[in-house]
Amino acid sequence: MNNIDTLGKLKASGYQSKSIKEEIRQNLIQQLKSGAATFPGIVGYEDSVIPETERALLSQHNILFLGLRGQAKTRMARQMTSLLDEYIPVVEGSDINDDPLNPISKYAKDLIAEKGDATPIAWLSRTQRYGEKLATPDVSVADLIGDIDPIKAANLKLSFADERVLHYGIIPRSNRGIFVINELPDLQARIQVSLFNILEEGDIQIRGFKLRMPLDILFVFTANPEDYTNRGSIVTPLKDRIQSQILTHYPRTLEHALEITEQEAGIHEEQKELVRVSDLVKRLIEQVAFEARNSELVDKKSGVSARLTISALENAVSTAERRALLNKEKNTQIWLSDLAGIIPSITGKVELVYEGEQEGPLQVAMNLVDKAIRSQFIQYFPNPEQLNKRRNTGKPSSQAKADENPYRPIINWFDKGNHLDVDFNATDTSKVQQLYQVEGLHALVKKYFSGANELQSALLMEFILYGLAAYSLISKKLFETKVAFKDLFGSMMSSGVSDEDEDFGFEEDQ
Repeated sequence: MNNIDTLGKLKASGYQSKSIKEEIRQNLIQQLKSGAATFPGIVGYEDSVIPETERALLSQHNILFLGLRGQAKTRMARQMTSLLDEYIPVVEGSDINDDPLNPISKYAKDLIAEKGDATPIAWLSRTQRYGEKLATPDVSVADLIGDIDPIKAANLKLSFADERVLHYGIIPRSNRGIFVINELPDLQARIQVSLFNILEEGDIQIRGFKLRMPLDILFVFTANPEDYTNRGSIVTPLKDRIQSQILTHYPRTLEHALEITEQEAGIHEEQKELVRVSDLVKRLIEQVAFEARNSELVDKKSGVSARLTISALENAVSTAERRALLNKEKNTQIWLSDLAGIIPSITGKVELVYEGEQEGPLQVAMNLVDKAIRSQFIQYFPNPEQLNKRRNTGKPSSQAKADENPYRPIINWFDKGNHLDVDFNATDTSKVQQLYQVEGLHALVKKYFSGANELQSALLMEFILYGLAAYSLISKKLFETKVAFKDLFGSMMSSGVSDEDEDFGFEEDQ
């Protein structure tokens, strides 16, 4: 390749031109035959979006990825560059990557006519064959297609009737490459119209010039479902010209969501050495996103991005790291109380409906965390609601004893007037000692998780308290510096605000 620097040498090498869609098709066929992953790192799309995308590429289609935010639409498009040839030849100096064997611009045609086989060529790598534009209301036809350049006309002493005065936009400059327009509905309708001929006939029109330039481009568009956005829509004739519309989606299982967050979270190596992250905490954080997507207070039309859980995990680790640094601890783990640190990751990433705005973003975020705890609690311990139902079935005394509520000793401890105040910045040792004060808590953990070590047991003990609060069996209140657990009835009767702490006013979701 390094030795092929002229058109004559390229012809002698036996190089055969092919369109970008044919190029991608052939390379994809080889990928599929070899069993290699077509879109590595894209999790949860193995049986849905990825097969549909592969079928579209085999069909040599332009593609529209339709889905809510944070569904890897742009990442899918960017990874398509891996299906391009490593290098392709272009006419050196061409603005639109002219194929030396099939030139389409006046510049390339004139150069080849003048120099023939001595025409210099350059080699374009696959990474240089990708163009991307975020659609915004201020995008113009000149940005995308091109315009007359008066400065070029003046410098070259050319009239405006000469094709050489044209300045090509980003789409012609992406010739023989992949071009992506993100958030297509945000593009004004009159600008969308300018794409009609490019997609169907390959024509481009710049001002008064009638050009027949069969651009060789794979177009990929991304958009939110147009019915779900009031910012704009995709005009019907344009949608008709995009051959494959592929619907994306959020992770359908918690396991897929866990894998995505684990892959994308930017946890520093120092943090990994200092902070242990349990599977329980990871699942709780993922469950927050699932609860948000199903919440009546969150706007489903906007969606809840996977970036929420990624940011939340990073914040949870940093919360534990900060506490360990303040306490001069060599290592620690993320406790349930550290989840107070993920609230900023939630409030900025969910759009609320009117009722949610009335509730307030902070309160909604706290409720989502409580609901996540409630949902995950029954994956680890008996469902408190089911226990109450069985207690009221009127079974014989022997059966009733077998179905005895395992949480009763813990609840009774709080009913006796005991309470537990856990400081957010308490040392691990202090927190473990406090948790062991609650009667029945350690015994319950050992009953269901006999192999857990001391810190694992302590985390599960704390989880039980949060779970019982989520099921309204005990009271939980958050203050600026601590979380307080009390009996439910006593908490209702008292003000619950101490002199030294300001109450945030957050209680478990009733």
